[in-house]
Amino acid sequence: MLDAMSMDQLRTFIAAADEGSFSAAGRKLRRAQSVVSHTLANLEQQVGFALFERTGRYPQLTEAGRALLADARMAAGSMDAFKAKARTLAEGLEPELAVAVDVMFPIARLTEAVRAFHAAFPTTPLRLYVEALGAVVQPVLDGRCRIGVIGSLPDVPDECGSEHLLSVPAVTVVAPQHPLAAVRGAILRSTAIEHVQLVLTDRSTLTEGRNFGVVSSQIWRLADLGAKHAFLRAGLGWGHMPRHMVEEDIQRGDLVEIEIEASPTVGVAFSMHAIHRKDAPPGPAGRWFVSKLKQH
Repeated sequence: MLDAMSMDQLRTFIAAADEGSFSAAGRKLRRAQSVVSHTLANLEQQVGFALFERTGRYPQLTEAGRALLADARMAAGSMDAFKAKARTLAEGLEPELAVAVDVMFPIARLTEAVRAFHAAFPTTPLRLYVEALGAVVQPVLDGRCRIGVIGSLPDVPDECGSEHLLSVPAVTVVAPQHPLAAVRGAILRSTAIEHVQLVLTDRSTLTEGRNFGVVSSQIWRLADLGAKHAFLRAGLGWGHMPRHMVEEDIQRGDLVEIEIEASPTVGVAFSMHAIHRKDAPPGPAGRWFVSKLKQH
């Protein structure tokens, strides 16, 4: 009986559990409620026990149903990955590769990867978008980009697969003429909040209402990391930066490294990941590009 179990039955089981009712599962799957009920009844007959309690207004997972749900998700996810990979292999080499890259990613590493890509795939155009936070993820989710390289946004959407690339050390800096530059040792948060903090803003709506690494109540939001860098050098505020971008400024004395008490960036790096939609993994050119980004 179990050998006759189908992937369609598992997807119906997952939909019913997620939606909370057979009718809602039917709407999600674009099927009649009677079809959902019949499919689940057949599945229960095959496994030999009830997956849902049907005594109340809405069906509730039984203990056995809850125990099987995680495995059903894994099985369905594996099948989705199998089909997506098969579809990608059937497509062959991408006619074009579009990649959204986090502004925190080291530009030297990116430049070298692009140069090598052009040599390896001379007939495959490469489109690059350099963004921050959710603006890196959004074009991947809506299909405009096959790959996203995220770092300033710590969350990977559930519908995306990810692969770790590298870590980018972070540092907090101010100009030498800024009042915080004269403070010895760790700067109290109560002192830091009295001064303007320069932070990147998100061009997308994915992080609306959320802040990352924000300490001060006085915030200037900038959409461009280069502008933030210039504002920091001009003494217009303090802020967190990728170390590789300000290392020479620190060595020359144009910027001063500071430490904010209990700051979320102290000793922390931006963790860079390559992401893609699970239903649209990168093809040969995309996989090659990601592997190149990982090389040291």
